[in-house]
Amino acid sequence: MAGASYSPWSFEMKVHEGAEAIVSKGEWLGKSAMMKLRKPKGYRHPDLDARLTKSRMAVEARALSLLQKRNFPSPSLLHVDQQESMIIISEIEGSPLFEEMVNGKMEQGTLSRVGETIRRMHENGVSHGDLTTHNIMVDDDGVVFLIDFGLAKISPELESLGQDLQVLNECLTASHSDYPGAMEEVVGGYSSSSRSVLDVPESSEVTRRFDEIRNRVRYLG
Repeated sequence: MAGASYSPWSFEMKVHEGAEAIVSKGEWLGKSAMMKLRKPKGYRHPDLDARLTKSRMAVEARALSLLQKRNFPSPSLLHVDQQESMIIISEIEGSPLFEEMVNGKMEQGTLSRVGETIRRMHENGVSHGDLTTHNIMVDDDGVVFLIDFGLAKISPELESLGQDLQVLNECLTASHSDYPGAMEEVVGGYSSSSRSVLDVPESSEVTRRFDEIRNRVRYLG
């Protein structure tokens, strides 16, 4: 049809609307995909908000691209539109770890694999920034995926790596108290890798920093 416009994105349904973004499910060029549309912050000056949004989107896109090239289990980056504050990524088939734990369907060994996956991400020079059980997916084969890299950092410092573990620890303690020792399983999986990677702290250094952060939080609390 003359004059008709074509969009490679086909909207299906809104999945989630949070403080940071609206997440929708649909298709991108015929493939199942997710769209993340960052929301403007009314309490910030528009120019500052635009700069911060652009910066965070750039880091998120870089993190996803880097992990994708290294075959890390995370969404593939399909499209970025900084003008519209939009990122489109591949859909991950599976269930959030949160649901598996709440419904009592988590398989034995899953938390250890979570730790191994976090360590692998860190070895690739990325920290997540928001490691909750909502941002960890498990597929039907038990493969662990990490999603939502909106607060990620590239080439993070030791503190950021330890903080990743602390964020997950706080989530497990607050939302999954029926699983005592859950964090110890995660740390066990994380520590199973003793591989030395250039410019990345060893797993033992990160777990020590995690213990320091955890003790610091307990003291202040």
